[in-house]
Amino acid sequence: MENIQSRLKDILVEELYVEVEKDKILDTHSLRQDLGVDSLGFVELKDQIEKHFQVSVDDDQFTPENFATIDSLTSLIVSLSHVKAQ
Repeated sequence: MENIQSRLKDILVEELYVEVEKDKILDTHSLRQDLGVDSLGFVELKDQIEKHFQVSVDDDQFTPENFATIDSLTSLIVSLSHVKAQ
């Protein structure tokens, strides 16, 4: 899971251009409040997750709860990866 969390931080810094250094992003930081991800940023983040982790995030999974923190995104990706593997 640390690999997923690290990759998510890379995406936030390199693809969404959050203004927080990767090593200062906590897994519990709010993506919206602490890192400044806006509505368009969340759409881009969803696309990047699907691309980098080869999963499909359905509309019913694209929720504020699932996209709240690195931890919640990691849980979603693990869940989607297990579904895909079955």
